[in-house]
Amino acid sequence: MRAIRVQANGGPEVLELAEVGSPSPGPREVLVDVAAAGVNFIDTYQRSGVYQLPLPFTPGSEGAGTVAEVGAEVTEFAPGDRVAWAMTPGSYAERAVVPADKVVKVPEGMDERTAAAALLQGMTAHYLVTSTYPVQTGDTALVHAAAGGMGLLLTQLVKARGGNVIGTVSTEEKEKLAREAGADQVIRYTEADVAEEVRDLTDGRGVDVVYDGVGRTTFDASLASLRPRGLLALFGAASGPVPPVDPQRLNTAGSVFLTRPSLASYILTRQELDWRAGELFEWISKGSLRITVGGTYPLADARRAHEDLEGRRTTGKLLLLP
Repeated sequence: MRAIRVQANGGPEVLELAEVGSPSPGPREVLVDVAAAGVNFIDTYQRSGVYQLPLPFTPGSEGAGTVAEVGAEVTEFAPGDRVAWAMTPGSYAERAVVPADKVVKVPEGMDERTAAAALLQGMTAHYLVTSTYPVQTGDTALVHAAAGGMGLLLTQLVKARGGNVIGTVSTEEKEKLAREAGADQVIRYTEADVAEEVRDLTDGRGVDVVYDGVGRTTFDASLASLRPRGLLALFGAASGPVPPVDPQRLNTAGSVFLTRPSLASYILTRQELDWRAGELFEWISKGSLRITVGGTYPLADARRAHEDLEGRRTTGKLLLLP
């Protein structure tokens, strides 16, 4: 089969298309014919070596497809089942082996591309607004990169819970997308000081929560945008990792809270995985949550997908189609 391989850490140029042997599932694993693989920033962190994986490896933390074979101890899935998964490497390939306890069934009526585009970012948005900071009616959230895949989902979910959204974007086109998703106010970070604009928009109070997946270039503004005892959820580092932080800064910012969550910690049990994926798929099926696929690429173009993602030339979700 064909798969993308990383032989050494580095830039997008290290993503190489290769012919490899088709894997076999272990006792508690399933082998899946991959219909679509999600492209996420975590893939770029692993490719570059910011997050270390043993070399060589096949990247891709999310995908969807059809079960081709199940391991001897797997009883909950069968060949022919349509499934999706997240937080399991190896999805940039024509076939992937996935632990059975990480797989969920794709609902009837939902196509595999939608499922692949939804799961990792969708469950991340789910835990951020329901668990990391449970948004309440009247809360105001600052959502960075509001026209990206995560930003569009977060905006919709904050609004669904009765909150208000201030989104940051870089262009007029992205502002339009953010507003269509429900953003109440939008700040062009290329044209204005984000923290000052947030204070103006909140009558000096600041926001209750900041959802920041950008990292290094937005961290200071995020901290300065919080109300006293507000919470900064730093869930990604699209612009690079944040330098070490003196905890005294949290005091001077108003006794604020800082957390660095990740999806793996919020789907620790099968029950939690089923809850988050189940609610996510239900919202999509009912039309209350819209998934935006911003670009699709053949498997061989994984390098271009990473270049586009890291170059901030994209909106919505990117998919590889093996």
